[in-house]
This record gives sequence, C-alpha cells and structure tokens, in this order.
Amino acid sequence: MTFDIGIMTFGELSEDLATGTLPSPRQRVRDTIEQATVADQVGLDVFGVGEHHRGDFVGSAPPILLAGAAQATDRIRLTSSVTVLGSEDPVRVWEQFATLDLLSSGRAEIIAGRGSYTESFPLFGYDLQDYADLFREKLDLLLRIRAGNPLTWSGRFRAPLVEADIAPRADGDTIPIWVASAGHPRPRSVPARSDCRWHSPC
Repeated sequence: MTFDIGIMTFGELSEDLATGTLPSPRQRVRDTIEQATVADQVGLDVFGVGEHHRGDFVGSAPPILLAGAAQATDRIRLTSSVTVLGSEDPVRVWEQFATLDLLSSGRAEIIAGRGSYTESFPLFGYDLQDYADLFREKLDLLLRIRAGNPLTWSGRFRAPLVEADIAPRADGDTIPIWVASAGHPRPRSVPARSDCRWHSPC
C-alpha cells in the first residue's frame, strides 16, 4: 500500500503567532504560492487550496491560486480541497481545472465536496433545502463532462446542455476527481432528505 503526503490551506487570514500582526490579503496570497513552492521542493505529493467565501479567507477562487502555484512548481499535484460543488457550475469547474491541467502539464486534480461551511449557497442564489440534491446532480454532470465531449445532459438545477462543446480538454484528456467526505451528512438546520456517504475516487 502506498500513501501520498501533502499540505492544504484555506488561505485564512490569521494573526502571526510571533508578532501578533495580521497579513494583508496580498501577502497571504503570496504566502500561499510560497507554501506550494516549498512543498514541491521538499518532495510532498500534493498541494491543495480550499474554498471559502468570507472576508477572513483569500481562498474564494482556488483554481486561480493553483494556477499561480503551477507556475512556481515542477512536480507536485495541485488540487482543490474542496471545490464546493453544490454551489458551483460543473461546466465552469471543468473549464477552470482543465486549464490548470494544461498550465501544470497534467498535475491538476479536483476534490469535490458538499461544503461544511455553507456561505457560498446564498451568495450564489442556491437554497440550502436542496443541499444534497444539488451535490448529487452536479457531481453527475461533472463526471459526464470528464467522460466525453460534446455532451447532451439535463437536470433540475441548471439549463440543459445539447451537444455542448465543453473545452478545453485536460492535458491527458482526463482529470482525477475525488469526492470528499467529512462531518455531518447535512448542514445544521437543513432537514434530512438523504444520507449521502461518498468515500471513493470517481
């Protein structure tokens, strides 16, 4: 059995324990790229950037931070940790990570999750009552996008796709997609509609 060892960050804006100072968002972004660079230099396997949509984080757009890391590294794999798929458009997720894959010569991965923090759902106009169903449908679409192009697809939460040309394709025409699982199967205050348990790579 083999194991991968990596590091991930949410890009949190927290006080320096030694000085008590708070870094600026600009400095925190630069520090994130430096973390990826050092992780690559010491031989770690994977570097991840998580997604948060609040003022105390700079990680609202992980693919952009990972693109910066791609240019500063040579071999380390680059992943979201996680992409909050229920509040994202899977077409856009694929386009961004396929572009990252081209920039990094095939090092992009996606860790898709439902989101234990739910600030992105009202921000992008989604109802938390649909939390589990959004994830299931959008994961299905993301996997279908990865599987082939052009694509015809329909669902409840976005406009249908008819022979849609979704580009670019990844460097090796595919991207590893992992499904994250942690915490409670539903966020607080959301009625139970299903017991989703996702544990394996897709």
